[in-house]
Amino acid sequence: MTLTLFRCFRWQRDARASERGGALWFPRELQGDGRHDASSVYGCLYASEVAVSAAVEQLARFRGATLEPADFQIGQDRIALATIELAASASLVDLDDPRVLVREHLRPSSVATHARSTTQALARSLYEVHAGASGIRWWSTFEAQWINVTLWDRLLPLLGISRIEPLSVDHEVIVDAARFLELPVVR
Repeated sequence: MTLTLFRCFRWQRDARASERGGALWFPRELQGDGRHDASSVYGCLYASEVAVSAAVEQLARFRGATLEPADFQIGQDRIALATIELAASASLVDLDDPRVLVREHLRPSSVATHARSTTQALARSLYEVHAGASGIRWWSTFEAQWINVTLWDRLLPLLGISRIEPLSVDHEVIVDAARFLELPVVR
């Protein structure tokens, strides 16, 4: 059985899936300050098992501002929601499983911290130790019941896209994310 994941991203309608602007593009050259980035070692894609979590991650930068229709159009690019299918053969290091935390000698506080030097070193170590793993499964720092997934570029052949939806202030997922973040919305 495949695992369905959601990713909000800057979409270029004419881009192929794994090219810049595509739903499966691992933006290694743009990475550096993300939770699990280690661009000298791997590219990573951030996704979620819950669509609203992917949207909250995308919209969090608007806290304290107003969300407007123009925020979803960046030049020729659109902010979109991709539904991604991860093959059943893929394995994830599940940091939401207490047994995995014990086995890896990790504390929940080191997984959920906002200190990027800590989370990036953790991800790099897991990448190196678990050569067969496709990524990391962990809980959102916005809502612990939302499970996020960091995918490593070595798993690209195990990914497929089932849907891409352009987003707007009226899209149900954006409405829910804006409500969660208490963002005022202009329509």
